[in-house]
Amino acid sequence: MAEMLRSIVFLALFLSVFAQDVDDSTRKKVNEIYPKSEKITESEELEEVTENTINNGYGATEQCGEGSTMGKKKCVQYFLCDPKTNMIVDNTISNKFGNYGIIDIRFGKKPCEDTLDVCCKINPNTPTPDPVSPTPVTPEPVTTPPIVKPSFCGIRNPKGIDFTITGNHDNEAEYGEFPWMVAILNKNYLLQGLDKPLACGGSLITPNVVLTGAHCVYRNKTFDLTVRAGEWDTQTTKERLPYQERNVNQIIFHEEFVPGILHNDVALLILDEAVNKADHIGTICLPPQNLKINSKNCFVTGWGQKDFGRKGKFQAILKKIELPTIDKRICQDALRTTRLGPKFGLHSSFMCAGGEEGKDACTGDGGSPLVCPDPSHPERYVQVGTVAWGIGCGTLNVPGVYADVAQFRNWIDQKLRRLSISMAPYTV
Repeated sequence: MAEMLRSIVFLALFLSVFAQDVDDSTRKKVNEIYPKSEKITESEELEEVTENTINNGYGATEQCGEGSTMGKKKCVQYFLCDPKTNMIVDNTISNKFGNYGIIDIRFGKKPCEDTLDVCCKINPNTPTPDPVSPTPVTPEPVTTPPIVKPSFCGIRNPKGIDFTITGNHDNEAEYGEFPWMVAILNKNYLLQGLDKPLACGGSLITPNVVLTGAHCVYRNKTFDLTVRAGEWDTQTTKERLPYQERNVNQIIFHEEFVPGILHNDVALLILDEAVNKADHIGTICLPPQNLKINSKNCFVTGWGQKDFGRKGKFQAILKKIELPTIDKRICQDALRTTRLGPKFGLHSSFMCAGGEEGKDACTGDGGSPLVCPDPSHPERYVQVGTVAWGIGCGTLNVPGVYADVAQFRNWIDQKLRRLSISMAPYTV
């Protein structure tokens, strides 16, 4: 009997030690895959969930239309909710409000699953509207391309349209803040072994012409590419104004573009039909030939990675980074301190911006516009660069390199003149 008791005690101790080893081994593997934040101490890593913590609100966000709001409220797209009465309205009057308040874009438990849905009171006298189709509506082809007056280019919406956002910790832009920004998508990315449809960014300079980086698209055929204007959050289609997609009819590369070193890194995409101007879609102004604009308040935009390397994640919502332009000689000296070496020479087709830690364009932002306030009309923006290349992303004292748009204004004008495309939409 005593011998059996000793065996049971030994077995219990062995299983306890073995379980501890397995637990430590498992935890080590999990931490390798999902590393803990440096800000979290071991004592803060786990919180014991008790009846008290649940009663105090631990993960207890009530879903809209459930519990106390059942039959009283419902999740609807933000523009179907009257911001003054918080009452559901029908589609016919939803566009009359203008400002729908504040939208919280933070991740986490919310009354409604979609960021652009709000919890709204059900009006007993008005039938609850059906959700607006999330499929963007491509307008019918127009016989005459819309005319955009010169004074209308480069108009930024710093407070956004429809609503303003809160919880924007990753430099997210407001909805409709940069109407000229477009996403250039590769329709055949899976067949080409790519994991993202985003080829690069670009800017709308006329209703049917996009300016981008030649390095982004020189491996593509026209049938590979789609241009999407009016995009903001790539994870939802519940914005009031749908994006517009167009196919590419022609790609015009600069004749002296050098793929390996990206000299003269500009290209024009001629769309199969013009996009229709809307509150969230417009054109950017281009500078006169060789005009230099020095500013500390320029913006680069895009859906590329936040950080360099494997840890960097692509942005769901369009990001904006405020950057200063950098003198070419200062930029060249800074780049010579990197792996490029002391003999590196910055080509005349480039200009520079940035050099501030953690603030930069990054992977996936190629071809995206760098815009600065027009010195003559600061409320209007002029495109001074397109994202070309950089050494890492957001490294202190290492500026990013852009194609100098002012070097190519005459080239752009010449190409469009041959196609009988008006230059008015991008002319200051």
